[in-house]
Amino acid sequence: MPVTADNRTLVVRGRGPVVALARAPSIGRVDPPPGPQPQPPHPEHPLPLHHNYSGYKSYEYVRSHRDFTEYDLIEGESIFEPYLVPLTPAQEARVADLVERILMISLHEHPHLFPAKADQIRAYDSEGRVHTAYEALADSWWDCVFDNFLDGAACITSKNGWKWDDIIYDMGMRFCDLAHQDFIIKCERVDDIQRAHREKRIALVAAQEGAAMIENELDRIEILYGIGLRVLGITYSESNALGTGLKETRDGGLTSFGRKAVRRMNEVGLAIDCAHASDQTTLDTVEVSKHPIFLTHTGARGLWNIKRLAPDNVIRAVADKGGVIGIEAAPHTTVSPRHLRHGIESFMDHFEYVKDLVGIDHVAFGPDTLYGDHVGLHKVYAAALSIDETQTGGQDDDAGASPAPEHIPVDYVRGIENPTEGSKNIPRWLVRQGYSDEDIARVMGENIIRVLKEVWQ
Repeated sequence: MPVTADNRTLVVRGRGPVVALARAPSIGRVDPPPGPQPQPPHPEHPLPLHHNYSGYKSYEYVRSHRDFTEYDLIEGESIFEPYLVPLTPAQEARVADLVERILMISLHEHPHLFPAKADQIRAYDSEGRVHTAYEALADSWWDCVFDNFLDGAACITSKNGWKWDDIIYDMGMRFCDLAHQDFIIKCERVDDIQRAHREKRIALVAAQEGAAMIENELDRIEILYGIGLRVLGITYSESNALGTGLKETRDGGLTSFGRKAVRRMNEVGLAIDCAHASDQTTLDTVEVSKHPIFLTHTGARGLWNIKRLAPDNVIRAVADKGGVIGIEAAPHTTVSPRHLRHGIESFMDHFEYVKDLVGIDHVAFGPDTLYGDHVGLHKVYAAALSIDETQTGGQDDDAGASPAPEHIPVDYVRGIENPTEGSKNIPRWLVRQGYSDEDIARVMGENIIRVLKEVWQ
């Protein structure tokens, strides 16, 4: 398929036939790379067919309509206009070779199919039968995805979420679906990630963003681990029995019970995430934990001053303990002064800020994307997900949160709108910017593996 004269068509090869993607018009400021002008993907260097996938669809083992409600889920990877970071032919060849050799790990995703209509999302979630996006994941470049299930949106019995029964129901239903297919590996040890890479499959690491559902029961940490959970957040954005959430205006840090919970997580081999914990709670967790921790999906508050992102002292503390900071791309989070419209460029501004602050050995990517209308989902669950409180200004006064910086609202995050698009554009961007193979390997997976080897003993 030819490239049009105005260079607005990209030839993309994934699983299945060659498709042409219309390149979206330039949005916001995008700095041109130095050197020769990039070109669309070159036919001599097609994007690699990355995974072995037999075509399984979620819940094929039961009858739809009769056994559960069917919703009109999105078709394909995106309901918005796709975008690929353009590269020269030489860069195309390099990225195609690179992603075949290195481990590609996303530290935070929700790799599920959601209804095309946002007003059906809550009913779909309350059904308790979320569909894994097997086909779309097969077209991604990820070897491993940290899957955070529905988290606070698991509202099967409660409209407010984070109930023990709902979390167990959500995880159990998804694990049952996974048990009926042979593409995704339920990941419980580092070897599973390496096996997925060798076999061109995907390892799925079960994670939960907060620990509210354990209430005051330490033993529930072991139950979650026994089911298959391997990463647990201390708090979501609101406080719980373990500590203060990042939306609160008063920061009490980690509680006495929270300290016991951190020690129990260390003992059972559960990785700790403080992406939604308050600043002091994170600092306390770093101090108490004998292992490094993750901020699986965040950005730099020093670059964009909203509460959802981490300040420099917290980022440094996590890195000093050997931890890793994953850069996120949930809508309207990792915006930057240079790129006021949220997209791949502003997202990578946060990567470079954190890399310059603490070094490349402590940065990874946790895009926090899904297959559906992410902005629409945020509107549906604005209260449960504390969207308004966490996207306010990062500095509080006695009256509450300060206003958020001005930015350009978006309907989707261009270039990193879903897990598949992000898996391709992150390494493409790094190659375009001239990062070495060794540094790309670190941030795409090796940094995460280093922490997991220590935690998942």
